[in-house]
Amino acid sequence: MSICLVEDASDDTYVLDILDIALAPALPRLGHRLRWDMEARLREAVDLTRVTCEVIMKIGPVKMLDRTYRLPELLACMGACLSGDLRPPAGPWKQTWHLRVPRAVPVARHRIHLRARTVDGKAFFALNIPLDFSHRYHPAATGPANRPGFDEHLSWSL
Repeated sequence: MSICLVEDASDDTYVLDILDIALAPALPRLGHRLRWDMEARLREAVDLTRVTCEVIMKIGPVKMLDRTYRLPELLACMGACLSGDLRPPAGPWKQTWHLRVPRAVPVARHRIHLRARTVDGKAFFALNIPLDFSHRYHPAATGPANRPGFDEHLSWSL
């Protein structure tokens, strides 16, 4: 099952024109993998290794995180990496990432604001991502994956 939980807050002035973002599974779980499929169009060539991303994570009115990463560093923190041409030309651009949602994220309803800029300061993309990691939507699972120290390896072939 796939559902789009991501709001594209970019406009026509942004370098990346996002056509579609899909996340699977529909209800991401702490400590598990999440597949992120993005289909977009680059309005100009970009050095993806030098794109900076400002990540703001809020729980209610409280800002839990406000940090700037390079795009490769942000993906690495989530267990993924850029693939394909790291300096793609203008035109169609697709990426699929298999991200790991950290276990250490507080159990709550989160709002993540992700703003990215190119190396020369141009707006690259703007995303708003609401995620609900409350117990209400994620009942305690049973099995070895919930034992401390268990490192499950999930592979996706969607």
